Amino acid sequence: MSHAGETGTSSTPPHANTPSHGTSWIESTQNCRGAAVISENIGLVGEVGPWIQRDVEHAKQCKADAMLQAPLQRASCASENKHPEILKKCLKTALPVCNGQVFAGGIYSSAVETALKKYVRPGAENNFYGPFIEATDIALVCLEEIKVDGMRTPVPAVDIICQQNDMPTYQNHRTEKSTWKPDCVILPLNSACAPFEDEKSGNKSNQKDDEKRKAHMVKNAMAKSAAPLPWTDVLACIEFKRKTGRKKQIKPPHSSYKVNDYVPTKPEYLPVDHLKAGDSAPATQPASDTSLLSSGLTAAQPSQGGSSSKREATDTLESAAKKSRINPDEPDVTVQTGLYAAEMFAANFAVNFLININTDVIWIWYYDRQGTIQSSGINFIQDLPRFMALLYALQRFELNDWDRNKDFLPVQVEGKRCHQFRTKNEELGDVDLLLHINHDERVTHYGLQGRATNVVLVTSEALAKKYINIQDGVVVKIFWGEVNCTSEPKILDKAKEIAKVHSTVKDHIPELLWHHTFMNLTRVLYILVFHKLQPITKLHNKELFDVWYQCYVTLWKEEVFHRDVSPGKLIGVLNDYDLSSLADDQGHRGNERMGTIPFMALELLSIQGQRGEVKYLYRHDLESFIWCFARISLRYENGALLPVKSRRLDDWATSGAVTCDMLKLYLLNNLKEY
Repeated sequence: MSHAGETGTSSTPPHANTPSHGTSWIESTQNCRGAAVISENIGLVGEVGPWIQRDVEHAKQCKADAMLQAPLQRASCASENKHPEILKKCLKTALPVCNGQVFAGGIYSSAVETALKKYVRPGAENNFYGPFIEATDIALVCLEEIKVDGMRTPVPAVDIICQQNDMPTYQNHRTEKSTWKPDCVILPLNSACAPFEDEKSGNKSNQKDDEKRKAHMVKNAMAKSAAPLPWTDVLACIEFKRKTGRKKQIKPPHSSYKVNDYVPTKPEYLPVDHLKAGDSAPATQPASDTSLLSSGLTAAQPSQGGSSSKREATDTLESAAKKSRINPDEPDVTVQTGLYAAEMFAANFAVNFLININTDVIWIWYYDRQGTIQSSGINFIQDLPRFMALLYALQRFELNDWDRNKDFLPVQVEGKRCHQFRTKNEELGDVDLLLHINHDERVTHYGLQGRATNVVLVTSEALAKKYINIQDGVVVKIFWGEVNCTSEPKILDKAKEIAKVHSTVKDHIPELLWHHTFMNLTRVLYILVFHKLQPITKLHNKELFDVWYQCYVTLWKEEVFHRDVSPGKLIGVLNDYDLSSLADDQGHRGNERMGTIPFMALELLSIQGQRGEVKYLYRHDLESFIWCFARISLRYENGALLPVKSRRLDDWATSGAVTCDMLKLYLLNNLKEY
């Protein structure tokens, strides 16, 4: 008999936004982890890392079998139906691969054991990449032959493979560039092969898939990529961490495996700074489960960062900033994989979840816009069937199972990568959007949670025919909204009605040219098209003050509850209503933790405010206007951002809420210094 919930659905991993029973913690996410933080600090792990670390420290936890059940459910023939026995079936059916009894693609699965015997030897960390990749890729070949009733067949269009990386992977964030170096990655076979194919060796794309895979496995999969792999192609990252100077051999693989109950690892869950903290398992109290959601993920226990819903907000919100755990050269592996996930989110439009894996013992990390979940550890050498079950599920993922939205098609335009989106519209017929994702003015979100707002320059033949005045440029705003919140299009419709009556509003709200919505049970993906406008930070002197004052007075007179006032939203019009609400709105209770931290009212930044004990009031929006004006005045000159050494208040953007509250109070008490 398995432990309760281990191979069933009673302990399936949480949807990350599902609160524990009895908790008073407000789950709405702040916008502080977005472009305002990343655009100026992407190159500094010490600046960006604390936001990721804070999310990792607050990750929820679930048992390993519960985490495995979720992707298997997703990869089943009828993923919308419950399959409580699917993990048991997969574990049992994968045993022939584990025990060297399968021959496929010219390879015997006994080679998995041979590779794992190399893996367990003592030595330097990078010596283990090759054996792990070899074992994984051989297993994937052999698992193609395994059929489990109710599961889909492998997906040739994706055809995943494990590939060594261990070289810089770059990504542009506006004018800044990030650089990370995952040890290994999982990606489509064609993407793995592309960097190794050159004109001299000939294009190998005409090979049969099985020939291509075998040739790549033998020659290139365990070698450093010949060119950087783009984050857009990476489906999952695998990061290795072994204690330096380890001379003791790991326990070798079994000669024969059978399906056993899950055996907890030590530690069972991976805490931040686990190598410094030792191998003691963190003490955590499990929380009650809640109903199954569409993703197959339901509530689990809180993270080792604190199991009590009454934990001090100072510890909850300030842990990353106060403990200063981020090493700029090598962050903790838990934070490192979180940073990789943030890069993958930023690289792909409309991605709502990701899976990253940490090894020796495998800890699976699931990231979605609602939060982060960590599985308990799986000793993949002693418990090889569970590792096979994970690979079996991932091998049967379509691109949309990886949450890559196929409605955004990558295309090349004048040598630059763009995304194309097409849909039918009752009014316009065929609507085409060409998103210029590599343009310097693209505003990307960077982080693991929140609405993940992207603002991108866009061209459209359909919209150009309807609007003759869009020659100055059009932008598309893409973000994930919450289902129970009033939509931004509805808020803008209300503002438009107000503008018909009040001339003070008329010129200070954005014109929504077109919008489209993708529905999801827990989040809604919005696509909104606007005229391109300049942020208020581009202005200076009297022009700056006039525009700031106009937006301020407009909000004051009309009592629009914006709830997220910041400089990027002040552009001659008050823009960006994705957190806004109406006076009669039932979606907000009024005390959600919303806004962009550097510009939030002091009362909302307090411990009580962050606990959700302070109702959001109209005056909080007005106070945000004041903080915007103060921060712009002290950080810009003649419309240009001052150099780092001479500008003030940068630490507002990289501090937690309570610390930012104290920094603002310091400003008020020491005005002469500024």
